[in-house]
Amino acid sequence: MFDKIFPYLLAGVSVGGQYALIAVGYTMVYGILRLINFAHGDIFTAAGFFMVYISATMPLYLAIPLVTVLTVALGFTVERVAYKPLRTAPRMSIMISAIGVSYLLQNLMWYITGGLAKQYPVLPWISDSITLGSASTKVVTIVTPILTIVLVTALVMLIQRTKIGMAMRAVSKDFETAELMGIKINSVISTTFIIGSFLAAVGSMLYFTNYTTVTPTIGAMPGLKAFVAAVFGGIGSIPGAVVGAFIIGIAENLIRAMGYTTFSDAFTFALLILILLVKPTGLFGEKTSEKV
Repeated sequence: MFDKIFPYLLAGVSVGGQYALIAVGYTMVYGILRLINFAHGDIFTAAGFFMVYISATMPLYLAIPLVTVLTVALGFTVERVAYKPLRTAPRMSIMISAIGVSYLLQNLMWYITGGLAKQYPVLPWISDSITLGSASTKVVTIVTPILTIVLVTALVMLIQRTKIGMAMRAVSKDFETAELMGIKINSVISTTFIIGSFLAAVGSMLYFTNYTTVTPTIGAMPGLKAFVAAVFGGIGSIPGAVVGAFIIGIAENLIRAMGYTTFSDAFTFALLILILLVKPTGLFGEKTSEKV
């Protein structure tokens, strides 16, 4: 029995790590701006296309850092063009802008690629096969959870122990007071988008090493599941987003192991409804009170 489930368990841990890297981007932006960045899944997809086209023209040791830089630049540009001008606008306006950016990026990718699926390049080493007990898998399956934990630990340390991290926490607690205290709000928000986009770029490389076809809308489902993970763990909580992502990744793969593949996606969204009914703040979320 365990021999049958073990490969799915491995895949679940790997996918959970990939969801976690995307979910952290959602939860960081929400923690500071109280905004769900619906374009985040499309930035993840754009990173996949960047790699497809750039790896065709230069060696991978140059393509990988360039893809990371371009993804970060795209996230920074989205924040400056679509969100910064609406800083004082009603929250609904910013949300509509986020949805608009998402569809804009999707349609740009459709236009540039002609809507054709592209084959993701083979990344050395992490694309190699490895045997663990009764399971044969790729090295990326083992690397993903380890790399995720390392990156998230580094991020938590940055937030807890650095000046920019202190500024992020201050802005998250009280936007207006932080501004009055001299904190450069725009720099803090831009840094948040840069970190989120960097993690999305890394998550993209890990994800497309397993699922090697890139299409303009492929980031929608991982993006939605990462959002559910962020809500489940307590949106605004980085450890919560990571725990939620691993739970969802493992659970949906165990559902596949039991032969209910059709319902693996449905489970994720049923979990979202359940957590909103039972504990709207999520597993690690804190109750907040609105000022009047």
